[in-house]
Amino acid sequence: MIHSIYSNKDVFLRELISNASDALDKLRLEALRGTELRADTSDLHIEIEVDKEHRTLTVRDNGIGMAHDEVVGLIGTIAKSGTAEFLRELKEAKDAAASQDLIGQFGVGFYSGFMVADQVTLVTRHATETRGTRWESTGEGTYTIEELDEAPQGTSVILRLKPEDTEDSLFDYTSPWKIKEIVKRYSDFITWPIRMAAESTNADASATTDADAEADKSEDEAGEKAGEKAGDEPRLETLNSMKALWARSRDEVSDDEYHEFYKHISHDWNNPLETIRMQAEGTFEYQALLFIPSQAPLDLFMRERKRGVQLYVKRVFIMDDCEELMPEYLRFVKGVVDAQDLSLNVSRETLQQDRQIQLMRRRLVKKVLSTVKDMMSENAERYATFWKEFGRAVKEGLLDDFENRDAILEISSFASTHDPERPTTLRQYLDRMKDGQQHIYYMTGESRSIIESSPHMEAFREKGYEVLLLTDPIDEMWVGSVPEFDGKQFQSIAKGQVDLDTEEEKKEGEAEREQRKKDFAELLSWMTTTLSEQVKEVRLSSRLTTSPACVVGDTHDVTPQLENMFRAMGQDMPQIKRILELNPTHPLVTGLREAHSADPDAAGLAETAELIHGMAVLAEGGELSDPARFIKLMADRLRHTL
Repeated sequence: MIHSIYSNKDVFLRELISNASDALDKLRLEALRGTELRADTSDLHIEIEVDKEHRTLTVRDNGIGMAHDEVVGLIGTIAKSGTAEFLRELKEAKDAAASQDLIGQFGVGFYSGFMVADQVTLVTRHATETRGTRWESTGEGTYTIEELDEAPQGTSVILRLKPEDTEDSLFDYTSPWKIKEIVKRYSDFITWPIRMAAESTNADASATTDADAEADKSEDEAGEKAGEKAGDEPRLETLNSMKALWARSRDEVSDDEYHEFYKHISHDWNNPLETIRMQAEGTFEYQALLFIPSQAPLDLFMRERKRGVQLYVKRVFIMDDCEELMPEYLRFVKGVVDAQDLSLNVSRETLQQDRQIQLMRRRLVKKVLSTVKDMMSENAERYATFWKEFGRAVKEGLLDDFENRDAILEISSFASTHDPERPTTLRQYLDRMKDGQQHIYYMTGESRSIIESSPHMEAFREKGYEVLLLTDPIDEMWVGSVPEFDGKQFQSIAKGQVDLDTEEEKKEGEAEREQRKKDFAELLSWMTTTLSEQVKEVRLSSRLTTSPACVVGDTHDVTPQLENMFRAMGQDMPQIKRILELNPTHPLVTGLREAHSADPDAAGLAETAELIHGMAVLAEGGELSDPARFIKLMADRLRHTL
């Protein structure tokens, strides 16, 4: 299972160090909160220990540790739930983003050790307890677990390493230089010291110059003195710089370092799509390092989702998933915010009322939105990826972030009739608008094909007007609350009256329209009465060219799609009657008018009116209230034609 997730075996050490770093963060936070701990917090660190003779590698921290039940619940999850179940979910997820989410859900980072080890042992003690826990597994779907009367503070993960196999990219992980290389590449930014016993220089003395030998000798002597003071323990060296990336200037940090930091905080193995740096100075100082992922997590639209911005105060970790720093619609943004002026004892409750947090949030949001806008103009391909992955979430902001509504509209893209493949921005739509056009036309629906085949599109297609095709469920929500963009109002082509004629065309056709009103007045009145259970009005249409009829909503009516959404959420919705529009030039409609004029009481006229309404509902992808009756009426009519 692990081999199906990770392609680079070296990352096992990154994962174990990342877990150890989290444990140290949590212990520091509990100490700041005044929790009663049975732990020494004076020298928090991560230690890597190598035993070449027994081929073991140990990653040890003196952090928060785990209680017995936590070990069973967190570390034993896969064995408890069954590897087969996990693999089934992984297979059903199909794509990398989904796989990534499952990995986070099951805590598989720990299990990456089985790529390089044929046995993993974990010894841990929670900082508030006196007894410890020992967990051990060979990675075959089962594990053993026992309580210990004594255990060192924190957590130790001991890997019994597999034999070296360079052809399978399985390196010698007892080699100090390999350990240093991995730590430098993946974990140099970890804010806790990562220590390992320094190598003895005696074996390499013959290969050094006299000057090097003298330097090594001095270093060894210093190390021996340090060892004597520490009870003859081997001299430890710190492998990482411990420099917070967000506190370093852009020139000092490579893209690779940013990418590895992103992977550390997000548990993603893909590089981020965009890196965002911020530094505010003055009366209120803070630094931020934010990332836009390249793929949406599987839980993006799940109720139990988490946002990904961590809060630090003066380099001290305060909390994960700080919801107050990023609005719900930008929940996919990952990163770190380090404030200089907040209390270390800040709680989630006080954050909600904190003016500085609110100010940071406003600035962070504006920075993210402006970054996406820059992406639109500077890298269209990258922007297309962003919108494909996160567009649905971003549009949620149109409902509740009134301050940034215009900025969100600026970075939004929509499918339209202008191009069957590429979406359009609203700015591009405005640039293509016809002379005299006052509205941004749109239609909502379940799919592009349903909208494009709708009768509502006929006049717009014939006259060459571009229509936005809105198919996301969230589109049904925001279009009703966002009145306009850059002075142009949004107008549904399935609501209200539509008049696409120019002033000249209106004058030329005025006499004809008046005559049609007179000619169809009786039919429209009769049909409105006949279909009163289904529709609020029957009127002539100016939007139809080939279909006999269509149903439209009143200007402020809820759409059928939104009505269904509310009902699906358990809300009681009264039946909303719609308007039936007739095409006065269609033979079926003119034939019905003539038949009604000749004999208003003729048998079958009411059924014909019912059929016309049913066809209009089906043509827009709607559902009939009584499909069986419609089929019976249609079958009877077809039988009479044979």
